[in-house]
Formats: sequence, C-alpha cells, structure tokens
Amino acid sequence: MNAILSLVVSSLAVFGLVVIAFLGVWGAHLEWLFGVIIPYLAAITFFVGIVYRVVQWAKSPVPFRIPSTCAQQKSLPWLKYGYAEKIDNPVSTAGVVGRMILEVLCFRSLFRNTRLEFGTGDEIKYKSAKWLWLAAIVFHYCFLVIILRHLRFFTEPMPFFVEIIENIDGFFQILLPTVYQSGFLLGAALTFLLLRRLLDPKLRYISLPADYFPLFLILAIATTGILMRYVLKADVVSIKELTMGLVTFQPKIPEGVSVIFYIHLFLVSILFAYFPFSKLVHMAGVFLSPTRNLSNNSRIVRHINPWNYPVKVHTYDAYEDEFRERMIEAGLPVEKEAASPSDKE
Repeated sequence: MNAILSLVVSSLAVFGLVVIAFLGVWGAHLEWLFGVIIPYLAAITFFVGIVYRVVQWAKSPVPFRIPSTCAQQKSLPWLKYGYAEKIDNPVSTAGVVGRMILEVLCFRSLFRNTRLEFGTGDEIKYKSAKWLWLAAIVFHYCFLVIILRHLRFFTEPMPFFVEIIENIDGFFQILLPTVYQSGFLLGAALTFLLLRRLLDPKLRYISLPADYFPLFLILAIATTGILMRYVLKADVVSIKELTMGLVTFQPKIPEGVSVIFYIHLFLVSILFAYFPFSKLVHMAGVFLSPTRNLSNNSRIVRHINPWNYPVKVHTYDAYEDEFRERMIEAGLPVEKEAASPSDKE
C-alpha cells in the first residue's frame, strides 16, 4: 500500500468514526450506547488486552542477554568504565534501573538518535535528530498532563495535584476559560510527527495505515477537546455527572450533554480499545524489552537456560577412545596414545 492510499484510508477511518458518533447521537439518539456501553466495552478491552500482551511478553523465552549498548563494556581494570558507561552498558541491577529511568522519563536513546544523509558524491553525513526527540517528549508529557487534568471529571473530591497541574498548565492566564498550553502543544507535536512521515521519503515509503491512524485519531481527540472547551462551550456539570456515574458503576445520561462531547468520548473509547493491539502498546512493552531491561554481564556471569533439558552428549574423550587407532593411522593428533598389545592383555 503506497503512502497516499495509507494516508487516505487512515484519515477516512477517523472521519468515519466522527460521522458515526454524530449520526448515532444527533440522528438516532443513541446516547446510552455512546455514553455508557461503548466506554465500558472500551475499558474492558483495554485492560484485558494490556494484561494479555504483558503475559505473552513475559512468557517469551529470552535465551541470551541482548541489551542494546553504546559504551565500553566492563572489562579490564585499566579500561575506562565511568558513570556514563555504567548507564549505557550496565553490568548491575542498579545500572539497569538507572538506564530504564532515563529511557522512560527522558527518552535517552532517542535523544542520541542520528540520521544519515548523503552529501556530494559518495559523501555520507550523520546529523543529530533532536527535533524528533523534542516532538516525542512534548507529545508524551502533554498527553500525561491532559490525562491528569481530566481526573477532575472522575474523582470527588478532586485530588490536590490536579489543581496544581491546572495552574501550571494555564500560567499565562489568557482568555476565559483559561487557555491550557498542553492541548495546543500536543496538537503541534502531533502535526510535526505527521509531517515528518509525509515529508521524509524513507519514512513515507515504509509507513502503513497503522502508522497514520493513531496520529489522526489522537489529533481528532485533541481537536474535539479544544472545540468543546473554547468554542462550543460544553456543559461541564452535566459531563461530570455522566463520568462520575461511569466510574461509580451507576451510569446515567443527564440532560444538557452536547453532541461534541459524545464524539470526543467515542474517539477516546476507540483509542482505548485500539491501544493494546497497536504500536502504542510500547508504553507497557518498554519495561519488558530484553534490549533494555537486562544487564550486559555475559563476561562476568555464565547464564544457563533454565528450560534446558538433559541431553545425551558424546564427549571428545569418548570420541577419541572410539576412533583413536583410525585417527593415528590418518596422522591426526590424539591426546592419548593407542594402547599397546601388552596393555590390552
């Protein structure tokens, strides 16, 4: 499937989801379906899917230590093995923990990413790719901030840290209601990631609908959320009444909830249901990746597979005892000389 077709299929799929939610609520008045049943099904699919994927990963055999490293392995005492090497090429559990913290919180491997470019003639250049790291870090942290801010709709009383996050997120204090920077930064980061796939010929060539669909879906979620807050002015009291009914398992559909909210909720439900079966599940997979969560101590510790079954082996000593005379006749070296006739007697 070429890039244009992948792009069209993904965008039409998201647009179709928006149309389904709009017609289902505005035309068919299926508020109970889109406001209660689908969110519950999405939540069940999300949790069951995540547990299933994690269990499958945990059951996968890892016979060798295969950490991805980019520093000097611990070896002879006169070879440098400082703090950077202990993180990039860890031989201890503490080093692995430090590496995972930097990887999960700071995207350290992506920060060190480079891209290859061809210069004049046969010249090859390697350039830093910090813009990708910046877009990724902005996207993930803005997404986290938005999720934490939305806890105000699912808790009563509201956790104290939610108000702190809202004050920091809206510290510019412009317009009314207060503009939150996280929503617009999320949209900007998504736009960068989308344009990167479209403008880079190599990425465009290998991109599939599964690469574009999550970008369009999250972009649609962000857009409907921004419209609901700053343009169409949804009834927040009714929305919280609906969401609190969901989390307390006492669902109800209050009056005054606008169509745009049901579209937003439906898109979020689709994202939750799609999450465990997509590339987005790396959120859980990063902790179970053998290229990240293993120490590189193969030169220090001998690792034997715990599932190895007893094997009947033919040792070299037994092999030489069996073929010693033939080996001597062929001129092959042996560890023991052939027994003399007197020895045999």
